[in-house]
Amino acid sequence: MKIYGDIQSGNCYKVKLLCALLDIEHQWIHVDILAGETRNPEFLAKNPNGKIPLLELPDGRCLSESNAILNFLASDSDLLPKDNFQLAKVHQWQFFEQYSHEPFVAVARFIAKYLGLPEARRADFESKQEGGNRALSVMETQLMKTPYLVGDKLTTADITLYGYTHVAHEGGFDLSKYPAIQSWLGRIASNPKYVGME
Repeated sequence: MKIYGDIQSGNCYKVKLLCALLDIEHQWIHVDILAGETRNPEFLAKNPNGKIPLLELPDGRCLSESNAILNFLASDSDLLPKDNFQLAKVHQWQFFEQYSHEPFVAVARFIAKYLGLPEARRADFESKQEGGNRALSVMETQLMKTPYLVGDKLTTADITLYGYTHVAHEGGFDLSKYPAIQSWLGRIASNPKYVGME
């Protein structure tokens, strides 16, 4: 299988991390979004939405959206609960990531890391701080109760939110305010099969 992505993107990195944790062999194909490589006809034929990551199976079928890719690759593994309610809780956190976390934490990081925090985007960057800290506070509340987001086991919910949370400081967020998140980050990074952003 092929995975198209940029390892510095949290959405792409979380797929790379899952592949490492589950020993999934794949070919990683780097895509430069700033150079417009997701907008060329060849890529758009695989994903009309023009975004990464993108999974291409050996038979040519393609799957986009990072969390859909995670859950597809993790099916029948210990990273997805068998209990329907627990599985729904995984999905709950994944929707939370896309709607309440990523639009703030990831966008602030993109402005600072990829664009170099230009003055023209400073107000936009600052506007992301409140929402990002609100999302981190929600995570902190849960992680004060349980070692992982859905109880006592690592799931794709954790991998989903690890992607951008572990580099949130690059978006101006002070993770020292969130000790439970810091402990959780350490638990994930201590996995023997862990890989970091290259």
